[in-house]
Amino acid sequence: MTTVTTPAALALSSPRRSRLAWAAADSMAVARRNIIGMTRRPQLLGIVTIQPVLFVLMFRYVLGGSIHVPGQSYVNYLMAGIFVETVMFGAQNTAIGMAEDLRSGLIERFRSLVMARSAVLAGRVLADALRNVFVIVLMLGVGYLVGFRPRTGPAALATAGAVLLLFGLAISWVAALLGLTAKSAEAAGAAALPLTVLLGFPSSAFLLTSTLPGPLRAYADHQPVTATVNIIRPLLLGGPTATHAVTAILWCAGLIAVFAPLSVLRYRRAT
Repeated sequence: MTTVTTPAALALSSPRRSRLAWAAADSMAVARRNIIGMTRRPQLLGIVTIQPVLFVLMFRYVLGGSIHVPGQSYVNYLMAGIFVETVMFGAQNTAIGMAEDLRSGLIERFRSLVMARSAVLAGRVLADALRNVFVIVLMLGVGYLVGFRPRTGPAALATAGAVLLLFGLAISWVAALLGLTAKSAEAAGAAALPLTVLLGFPSSAFLLTSTLPGPLRAYADHQPVTATVNIIRPLLLGGPTATHAVTAILWCAGLIAVFAPLSVLRYRRAT
């Protein structure tokens, strides 16, 4: 286990730093600990990446022939959804990691240190954001191999990456709450899977929502995955972005505003 030396432990000797600065420094220290843990357990990263790769192959070569999108190739339409789904799959690790830390007693050790209470959660989410950067780049390469070709420039691609990271941050807070609530790491993984399915499949990620029946279409059109996919797609392929960007950002901000405080509250009450 990696030892974490929290900057807040030095707060009494450096009183000029604000509490926010100490919380940020503590979060970075915990994030570093989690990143080191990822490098020592590469099989976890492999699990996170193999699922979206399988989805690409399945939808591209097994189901793609029966799904038609007017005006463009299905593989180009598909990849925006795959990028968002990749981030969703990564959130399962957030839930599992929080459950493992809680049940192993590590969080109790963190509580005994002079550190910000939010740092354990924020550090986990920050580490997962860095993992998302790696996985998004990997999936961009996989998409290129199966025929995906972006039609926009570097600035639009960078913006799409930033939106994906923001969405990943929002979903990670939801997953963190699931992990803190679950009784075990296995239960946390099981709880995170329905979240991925219920948000990912009834959305615009893999097909046109206009093909869905009425009530299901209404749900698909008004949920965070569809909102995020609808801004990623024009950023990759071209098209209007303003309205979609506002909707996606509002969804992400709303999820963070609701689930970050709930996660911190649950963390404080966890035993």
